[in-house]
This record gives sequence, C-alpha cells and structure tokens, in this order.
Amino acid sequence: MADAEDEESKTEEPSQKKLDEAIKRGDVVKSQELSTFFILSAGTLFVATLSTGMAHDLARALAVFLDHPEQIAMDRRGLTEVMLHLGGVIGAALALPALLFLVAGVVGNAIQHRLLWTIEPLIPKFSKVSPLAGLKRIFSVEGAVQGVKGVAKIGVVGAAMVLALQPEVVKLEAMVRTEPLGLLEVTRSASLKLMMAVLIVMALIAALDYFFQYRRWMKRQRMTREELKEEFKQTEGNPEIKGKIRQLRQARARRRMMAAVPKATVVITNPTHFAVALAYETGMKAPTVVAKGVDDLALKIRAIAEEHEVPIVENPPLARALHAAVDIDREVPEEHYRAVAEVIGFVMRLEDKKARR
Repeated sequence: MADAEDEESKTEEPSQKKLDEAIKRGDVVKSQELSTFFILSAGTLFVATLSTGMAHDLARALAVFLDHPEQIAMDRRGLTEVMLHLGGVIGAALALPALLFLVAGVVGNAIQHRLLWTIEPLIPKFSKVSPLAGLKRIFSVEGAVQGVKGVAKIGVVGAAMVLALQPEVVKLEAMVRTEPLGLLEVTRSASLKLMMAVLIVMALIAALDYFFQYRRWMKRQRMTREELKEEFKQTEGNPEIKGKIRQLRQARARRRMMAAVPKATVVITNPTHFAVALAYETGMKAPTVVAKGVDDLALKIRAIAEEHEVPIVENPPLARALHAAVDIDREVPEEHYRAVAEVIGFVMRLEDKKARR
C-alpha cells in the first residue's frame, strides 16, 4: 500500500538532473529483446556471409584425421598434440563469430543508452535476495506482464519458424538421399530462411519492448512536487535567500549611487517623477550617469543635490530618455549628446556668472 501511494504521489515529469543521476548509478532503459535482436542479426550475418567459407576451412583442417588416421600417434604425447591442434583449429574458426557477437552485444546496449562505468548495480542489496521481495516481483502486475509477454513471444516466434520452414519440408525430407557435401548448403539455406523469419519478428518485438521499457523507466523516474521543489532549491537556490541577496545588492547599489550625487555636475529632473545625475569633467569623452531614480528615489536624489548645491535643471523629455536608455556608470549615448551638451553648457555659464560676482 505504501509503495502504491508513493507511486501515485509522483505526478511530475522527471527533471534532466534526475534522469542524469539515474543514468550515473546504472538505472537506464534496458530492453533485453533489443539486445537479443542485435545478437541474432550478427548470427544471421555470419550464416549469410562467412559460415560456408569457415566450414570449408574447418573441413580441410580436420580431413587429415580421416584421410591418414594411421599417422596419429596414440601415446600421451601424440594425443596431446592432437588435442592442441584441434583446439587451435576450432578456436580460430570460432574467433570471428565470437567477435561478431561481442560487437553486436555492445552495440545493442550502446544504442539504448550511452556507455557508462558504474559499480552501483553490483553492490549487494537486501531487496535483491529477500524472499518476500522476490515473491512480490513474481506475483506483481509487472511479473504477470513479463510472463504473458514471454508466452506471446514464444508463440509468435514459433509461428514464424513454422511458416518459414513449411516450404522447405520437401528439401528436408530429401536430405536422407543427399550427398554429404550437399547437406551443408541445404542446411545453410534452411537455417538462413529460418533466422530471417525470426529476425523480422524480433525486430517488431524489440521495437515494442523498447518503447514499453522506456515508458516504464520514465514512470519510475517521476518525482513528487516536494522533490521537484527541493531540487529547484538545490540547483537554483532558495528563492527567499535569493530575494534577500537581491535586496542587499540593491541597497548597496543605492547607497553607492547616493554617495555619488554630491559630486555630480548636474541633475536633470521631470521635475519630480524622474531624476538623472550626470558627472562631467574636461577631457571626458561624454558625461556619465552616476545616479538615477523615479518617484521617491528621484525626490531623494533631488534633495541631496539641493543640499550640496548641485545644479538642478528641469527637462522632462531628456530626463525620461536618459533614465530609460542609460545604466549607472555608463556614458551618455551619442543620440543624446546635443541635448546634454546644452544642459551642461547652461550649467557652466551659470557657474561662470557666480565666479565673476
């Protein structure tokens, strides 16, 4: 009951982080039918292309035992040499198909998921040896599905084999009258037709099984809403903490900005909704925005400017444009050079008049 409730609570699709972690610990999509299909394909390829040549080579190597048996020493040394020779011949003959099957097995697994190295599946777990857990797996819905699937596969593959061999019945009956050398080709032809029929059926079974296993794997990786929230906190950070950090940064930036207002050359206002403080010295390429704000912040910038006798010029269009287009500590863009130059020129003329008095 607890497992069922736990499965029902997992309503959210898994995140990429959850999928990556599952793959790292060896929990991957695994269709045994797809691996079997690739191994069977390797066997069919071997029978179609290499089996005849290998059989002839093997026959020539073993012919000496039939043609000249009297040359074989029957003592211990002679029998040892015979066994070593036989082992070498058979081993050389089986090396290529063994390599072919090995490559097919690797490809059959690699096509389902990327290759990975992990020892986690080898770690002993009580659930793997627990009789109770074993009984649950046997009598579970999944166990029933696997049983039905196995019986259905045997039936379908068996039917395909019967249909493939039906036309070959006459040839198989005539094998008793066939010369020994001709038996090889008849057997190869019948085996190839049989394997091709099974291969076609297994291709369909493998495709359906992989789709089924993929859906099961994705369902197994589903997450609860609590797990999703916890993962978000771990990867993106706690939203409350991030909000506090953002507030602290904004507060520091505001204090630094306010400290720059007394050193500004001019403050352009709207007159109360917007305020932009500019700093300019001879030799600078363009004036720099050292502070800006709207509403309450604009009023505060204006109050600090009045307190430190920084000139305040009301120019609503320019104040709004600079506030929208220029960030703090950035130079005024070229399209605003003329308007800003007029304001700064006006301020400098006022400063000159004050100096002459």
